[in-house]
Amino acid sequence: MMKNPLDKKQRLILPDILKGIAVVLMIQVHLMENFASPEVYASWLGKISLFLGGPPAAPVFMALMGFFIAFSGKSFRVNITRGFKLIVLGIVLNIGLNLHLLILIMNGAVDHNPWHYVFGVDILFVAGLSIILITLLSKVLKENLAGWAVMVLLFASLNPWLPVYSGQTEWIKYVQAFFWGNSGWSYFPVFPWFAYPLTGYIFSLLMKKYEIHKISETNKLYAAAAALLAVVVTFSYGFQTTILLTEYYHHAFTFFLWTIAFLLCWLIFADLLFKKAENHFLVKYLVWTGKNVTTFYVIQWLIIGNVSTYLFQTQRAWQFVMWFLLILLTVSVFVLLFNKLKEKFITKKSNI
Repeated sequence: MMKNPLDKKQRLILPDILKGIAVVLMIQVHLMENFASPEVYASWLGKISLFLGGPPAAPVFMALMGFFIAFSGKSFRVNITRGFKLIVLGIVLNIGLNLHLLILIMNGAVDHNPWHYVFGVDILFVAGLSIILITLLSKVLKENLAGWAVMVLLFASLNPWLPVYSGQTEWIKYVQAFFWGNSGWSYFPVFPWFAYPLTGYIFSLLMKKYEIHKISETNKLYAAAAALLAVVVTFSYGFQTTILLTEYYHHAFTFFLWTIAFLLCWLIFADLLFKKAENHFLVKYLVWTGKNVTTFYVIQWLIIGNVSTYLFQTQRAWQFVMWFLLILLTVSVFVLLFNKLKEKFITKKSNI
C-alpha cells in the first residue's frame, strides 16, 4: 500500500474543488447538448460551453480517479468489485436518464434504436473499467514507471489503428464500443480515455518516488508558465478538437498530449488560486460538490435526460442559463436529501 504524501488539508481542498468544478461543467455542457437550440449550440456561447465541458471536466475527473487509486489502500477484491459496481451503475443510469425516451420508443412514438441508449458508453463505464484495469496492471507493473508510461502511450494512441468490427453480429458491436472504435453511442471508450487514469496513477508514483508535490511555489509557477505557453500556442487546435464531439470522444494522441498540458496548467494555477480562498462560500460549495461527485453526476443526468425529451434543442441562450441555475440548485437539494437519508439508514442499520 502506497503511503499518501498529501496532508489532510490538501486532500480535502484541491482534489475535491477540481472534481466539483468538473461536475458543474459537465452539467452545463449536458444542458447545451440537449436543451440549447441549434442556433445557440452553433454560437460562441455554445462553443465555449462545449470547451468548458471538455478538458476541465471529464479528463480531470478521470486523472484524479487514477491518482487516488494508488493511495486508496483497498484490496484487489474491493477494487475489482468497485469497478463492476460502476459498470452496473452506468447501465442503470442509462436506463434511468433515458426512461421517458425508452417508453416513447416502446410505444412506437419515436423510431430510435433503444440499445444505443441502454448501452451508451458514458463516463461511469470507463471509470469502472479503468479501476479494474489499473488493479490488474498493478499486479504486473507494480511501480515500474517505464511500464506504466508504455501503457499510457498505447491506450492514448491505438484507437485509430484498431480493427473495427463491421459484421452482422450486433452484440460484438456493443461490446467493442466500450473499448474502441467510433460508434455514435460510444462517448468514453477505453481507448483513449483510460490513458487519463493511467496518467493520474503515474503522477502518484512520481509523488512517492521523487516528492514532486514538495516543489517550491516558484518552480510551480515556472512549470505552469511552460504548460500555459504550450497550451496558448496550440489553443486553436485544442479548442477546435474539443467542440467537434466526435473528434473529442475518439481523440488521437496529439490531443491527449495537449489535454495533459492543459491539465498541468489547470492543476498548478488552481492550487495557487484556491488555497488563498478556501474559506469562500463558493469554494466550500465546490469542495462539497467534489466530495459528492458521483451522486451529483447521477442525479443531474436523471433530471436532464428525462426533461430533454420535452425540450430537446429548443431553448434560447437566456433559457439555457436559467436551466443551468435551476438544475444546479435542484441537484444540490437532492444530493443533500440523499445524504441525509443515507445517514439515517446507516444509523438505523448500526443500531439493529
